Amino acid sequence: MMGYVLRVRLSAFFAGAAAAAAAGLYVLHNDYKAAHHHVSEQVKGLYESLDGRISTLEKLKEVKSSNQVEVAE
Repeated sequence: MMGYVLRVRLSAFFAGAAAAAAAGLYVLHNDYKAAHHHVSEQVKGLYESLDGRISTLEKLKEVKSSNQVEVAE
């Protein structure tokens, strides 16, 4: 009789541990997805900012080189 109660308790413990592990993995997965999305948005913003700066510098370079051509003529 005692062995049966021990088996029932152990099986209940392991079933609970498995359920807790599954819930924990689900929470971690959602946390990972949220963090990945946040970092992706930050990188996208930085890329757009850098792209705008580079475009501005290229336009300034074109304006300066066209001014130099006009002066040389």
